[in-house]
Amino acid sequence: MVATLVRLRFLLLANSLKKKPWQLVAVVLGGLYGLGLLVGAVALLFALSFGSIEFARTVTVLAGAALIIGWTLLPVLTSGIDQTVDSARLATFPIPLNTLVLSLTISGVLGVPGIVTLVAALATAGTWWKHPVSALIAVVCAVVGVLTCVIGSRMLVALSSRIGAGRRAREAKGILIFVPLLLLGPIILWLSEMFRDAPNLLPRIAEIVSWTPFGAIWAVPADVALGNPGRAALEFLVGLATLAAFLLLWRWGLARALETPNRSAQSTSSARGLGLFGVFSGTPSGAVAARALTYWIRDPRYAQSLITVPLVPVLIFVYAGGNGNLAALNVVAPIIAVLLSMSIYTDVSYDNTAFALHLQSGVSGRADRVGRVLALAVFAVPISIGLAIASVAVSGTWQVLPGLLGITIGVLLTGFGVSSLVSGRFVFMVPAPGESPFTSKPGGGVSLMLSTFATWGMVGVLVIPEVALAIIGFALDIPLLGWLSLLVGLLLGSGLMVIGIRQGGAILDRRGPDLLATLQTHR
Repeated sequence: MVATLVRLRFLLLANSLKKKPWQLVAVVLGGLYGLGLLVGAVALLFALSFGSIEFARTVTVLAGAALIIGWTLLPVLTSGIDQTVDSARLATFPIPLNTLVLSLTISGVLGVPGIVTLVAALATAGTWWKHPVSALIAVVCAVVGVLTCVIGSRMLVALSSRIGAGRRAREAKGILIFVPLLLLGPIILWLSEMFRDAPNLLPRIAEIVSWTPFGAIWAVPADVALGNPGRAALEFLVGLATLAAFLLLWRWGLARALETPNRSAQSTSSARGLGLFGVFSGTPSGAVAARALTYWIRDPRYAQSLITVPLVPVLIFVYAGGNGNLAALNVVAPIIAVLLSMSIYTDVSYDNTAFALHLQSGVSGRADRVGRVLALAVFAVPISIGLAIASVAVSGTWQVLPGLLGITIGVLLTGFGVSSLVSGRFVFMVPAPGESPFTSKPGGGVSLMLSTFATWGMVGVLVIPEVALAIIGFALDIPLLGWLSLLVGLLLGSGLMVIGIRQGGAILDRRGPDLLATLQTHR
């Protein structure tokens, strides 16, 4: 049965490659890429044998731990591991669970990534060829480590399959990938700082990792070579316990997947009151605000706009505050105010053909604009003001708070007005409802980027008065100018917001049908 299932896996793969020549090209290129990595890894592992045991231990433990973590986490964050023989396809066959576990494990090891990992792991024996006992133990530990990699990847996928089949779960995975990409700069900066002190820091990290489930099994040969058999035995037990835990969790998740396979999503929700519609006033503006805020909570495309909110303080702290210039944190609140206030200038575009609801119900353009601004203001105002207060508290620059609030509030209110005006006049090529928020339509990326910069430029020009007053007050240490900036930000920003809502609403009343027709062509 095991041989049949493994053979079936490769037959299905071969048939799919025959139908899709480009997939065959991708497999060949992937194999060549894996071969190149394998040759480099084997050469490096043999080269470690000519250095000190401590250095070889540090490299093998950290690399091995990274290998297990990568195998375990990446299938969940990306499209998944090779599911040629998927458990859902086998649910109707009376295959014993243990047989299925063994078959899927073997098929996982015999894939291109599995073979590359296995050969590289076995090559760790070459690191310890000067210590024959350690070399033999390294072979056993390599097998345990590779099995932990393969079973770990299957285990986490099986456990997450019950919650990962829906659209929202897929979008969450995309966001989990997008966030590290945004933090790539700080990560590289942190790594460069760390490697300046690598001779002292990395061995300490490896010492800690060697007692974790991810690094213990790779430290065993080195500790035997160092004459620490007791410690090596404990680390080996940790490695075996990790493999056993992964296997049991995978078996449990696989059993649940076979007993209750995923089905197409069905709506099981029931009416539970009016929701947000019972919170806002029973007016056209209140109804639009409740609808818009519901989208902010439930639509992943809107959630994408909020990803940068917690990341901006981190980025600024790493690049500026990390050097002791905590006053640089004071720019966080105005930046967040810009990003949040600009997030609704594509609101009608995100509505897509559902914008017809606003036209059919006879909602005025002004009520539409007010409702969308109100929904955004529910969280944008407290977040922006809270960040302004928090930044001066951290940096100890309380004297700049009035001016900083003037800039932040002025930017936020002005942005509300500009966004209301722009979204009443233009629609953009954005991801449709149900699509990934990272989907880019042909030609949509350039137009959206240009419109973003143009809108930011409008806001930048309109907030010059409060910004100039605040900056002059900061530079000359005149607190009164900061208070004047706050007053101007409140009054001028409110005036511009009202003008933007009125003019945007008037434009929307005139061009509503045209906008809907354009939106229909974007489907």
